[in-house]
Amino acid sequence: MVNDDVLRRIARLEAREAIRDLDARYCRALDDGDWDALVSLFTEDGEFVGLARATGHAELRAFFAGLADAGLTAFWHHVTNLDITLEGEDTARARSFLWQPCVQDGVPHIAAGRYTDSLRRVDGNWRYASKQVSFDYFVPLADGWDHGRFTVASAAATYPGRPFA
Repeated sequence: MVNDDVLRRIARLEAREAIRDLDARYCRALDDGDWDALVSLFTEDGEFVGLARATGHAELRAFFAGLADAGLTAFWHHVTNLDITLEGEDTARARSFLWQPCVQDGVPHIAAGRYTDSLRRVDGNWRYASKQVSFDYFVPLADGWDHGRFTVASAAATYPGRPFA
């Protein structure tokens, strides 16, 4: 017979894996320009905060599609060091680094920064209640990756609380 402590640990591991999967689906939908799939990853009242603020599915869809219409397209959206904190059975927070080659008005760029997310489980599925992005680095790719201006240590220092290891 499995004791309650083991069952709780398994549930926490399953929750973390589901949040990692949510994050991977977010990156894939963003890269594919699949706005409906992207918006479905947010709660009904979910918000994206960063380049602008959009709240609710209709605003989120218009916001993400508007980025592409304005000439910003991602071609490899990658997050690393996903740090998940389960706050309860149905709430969590996550932080991660963002590294993204992208195209702005036909010019390849490199963007780097961080995500800070609030998550909520709705009908058994994890969704973003709030996804905040801030960029620490955004330059044309031709200018190169300026290690003097942006390093993992400098990005980690932008986080409140403990930095990523």
